[in-house]
Parts: sequence; structure tokens; C-alpha cells
Amino acid sequence: MNESKFPLGQLVTTPAALEAVNPDDMRNCLARHAAADWGDLCEEDRNENQIALRSELRIFSVYRDRMGVKFWIITEADRSSTCILLPSDY
Repeated sequence: MNESKFPLGQLVTTPAALEAVNPDDMRNCLARHAAADWGDLCEEDRNENQIALRSELRIFSVYRDRMGVKFWIITEADRSSTCILLPSDY
């Protein structure tokens, strides 16, 4: 597995994401997020994440699980926590 590029802090997941997202896919995508593989982000958001890696800014990734459920992973700017959530949870 790729090495983490930044600290994730405390990991939290919303109840809706726990219910809807395949747990194996959630774990795999969390590792991808930590390794700076942002999933299904547009180029502009990818560039923002690259800046965020060098600054104290929020890091955002978008993925889909094996059933096509779209979910987000957001690491806070201070790297104190990372949340897995559905877009409807935001």
C-alpha cells in the first residue's frame, strides 16, 4: 500500500455512510486518500489538494464504492480529523 502523504487525525464516519458504503471500499479509498489519490475530482480540485498538502487547507476526495455509491473523504485543515460521508451529509 502507498505511504500516507499527510496525517489523517481522528477517523469519523457518518451513520449514512456506514450504512450505504461497502466497508472494504471505504478502507481502500481511505488509504488512497492518504496516499494523495483523490479519486473522481476535477482538475481544479486536484490542484487545490496539491496546494493543501503544503498548506493548512482542507483536503477533499471523491470516490464510488463497488455498487456505485458516491462518497466523500474530507481531512480537516489542521489534520485533526478525517470524515467519510455521503454528499447528502454535507
